[in-house]
Amino acid sequence: MAEYNFHLDIVSAEKRLFSGSVTAVTVSGSEGELGVRYGHAPLLTAIRPGLVQYVTKAGEQEVLYISGGMLEVQGSSVMVLADTAIRAEDLDKAKAEEAKRSAEAKLQNSSHDVDYAEAAAELARAMAKLRVLQLVKKNVR
Repeated sequence: MAEYNFHLDIVSAEKRLFSGSVTAVTVSGSEGELGVRYGHAPLLTAIRPGLVQYVTKAGEQEVLYISGGMLEVQGSSVMVLADTAIRAEDLDKAKAEEAKRSAEAKLQNSSHDVDYAEAAAELARAMAKLRVLQLVKKNVR
């Protein structure tokens, strides 16, 4: 069966992280994991903290953490506009674990000074980073 490719751009507020031909993309959409392949219907959706995983034309699999943003699928191109995007190999597991502990402590604090929405968002971002690290570790073995 022939493998069909399409163009993928991943851009954060800081820089372009990827631009090239891919065979598949998976993102953490607002309603769950979303897979995109050649010929996908046009789509515009929010991205929640999680991952962008793609397979290059050469068959290499890449994983990035994203803190949120938008995904646009149009014809034979896909655009990921991320608030923040970090390559999996650049994530710091110790910092992510500390951020998770800190957010959990804030959520358990009964003080009126705690912004629960912000603490929940911090927890979601930290857990997404740890999930990306876990996925990369599992794929390396």
